[in-house]
Amino acid sequence: MARTLKEIQAKLLEQEAKKDRSKNNTYTGDNVNYPFWNNPDGTTSTVRFLPDGNPANDFFWTERLLIKLPFAGIKGQRDTKRVEVQVPCTDMWEPRSCSVNAAISGWWNDESLVDMARIYYRKKSYLFQGFVLTNPNPDDVPPENPIRRFNINVSIFDIIKGILLRQDLEHSPTDYEHGRDFDIIKAKGKGNFPNYMSSAWSMRERALNTDELEAIAKYDLWDLSSFLPARPDEAHKNAIRELFEASVDGELYDSDRWGQFYRPPGFKNESSDVATGATVRTIAPTPKAASPIVEDEIDTTPPFEVVAKAAPAATAPEASSGKKTPEEILAAIRSRQQTAR
Repeated sequence: MARTLKEIQAKLLEQEAKKDRSKNNTYTGDNVNYPFWNNPDGTTSTVRFLPDGNPANDFFWTERLLIKLPFAGIKGQRDTKRVEVQVPCTDMWEPRSCSVNAAISGWWNDESLVDMARIYYRKKSYLFQGFVLTNPNPDDVPPENPIRRFNINVSIFDIIKGILLRQDLEHSPTDYEHGRDFDIIKAKGKGNFPNYMSSAWSMRERALNTDELEAIAKYDLWDLSSFLPARPDEAHKNAIRELFEASVDGELYDSDRWGQFYRPPGFKNESSDVATGATVRTIAPTPKAASPIVEDEIDTTPPFEVVAKAAPAATAPEASSGKKTPEEILAAIRSRQQTAR
């Protein structure tokens, strides 16, 4: 029997509702990371940082340490180009455990190897989340979920952290009622590196507005640790050591040997024409001398692999004919966060 129009409409509405729930509860990678480094020189983007969704994290950021291993190309591919394999530095989980850092530690004392040491030295950045309040980049398209991720370099992080060391600070800058906005100010620096040293916290506290509170209630906060690579087991640690040695020796990246551990995004095996996973990207030829500013590089590469994060079903906002007050939204958010702890 043919379905009635109302039955068809009901089915379509049900399918759309499922799509909406999927969008709300999983990370799709659609412009979530805010690329402030693409802002024009001499401009300011104002942001509001939020707490980490992981209640076990005492800070509102998480540290990310990555190592980029350059290769001359990919074994078995025609017209191969230089590639760079991205692997995690195990110091993120266990200090002084990284085999690559241990291997290059003596290179810093040899002037002929210092540039090589810079290439293989781990890159440090910090993951934050929050709102973008003013955006000077006309090409940036905000995602549906306004809670975005920020990949912050060391120089900006030191400014962010500095306010927490002040003894006269009464409230966390991420407090919903007494927090502060932060200005990321991009100025032209030396060489290819912009200068962010004028970035600063607002002198005034500002309570989150109703729209911002409703976004937190609807989408929930990200668990920042879900944007980090998985902690390597022994097999992955061995692969990292092999990749490092092969890179230094000038070998080609071998997908048959290391593909099950660290693979390129969009990389195709020409023999099977099957796309594989994540962590190698094509790069320009390595410069004759690596940049002396190791810690201050903006890492624009995406996270390794993102764990889909679903908000608890019981906390989904209920339909209501009346708009909730900021106090009611704030109470609901705090109740949910307290339950999570």
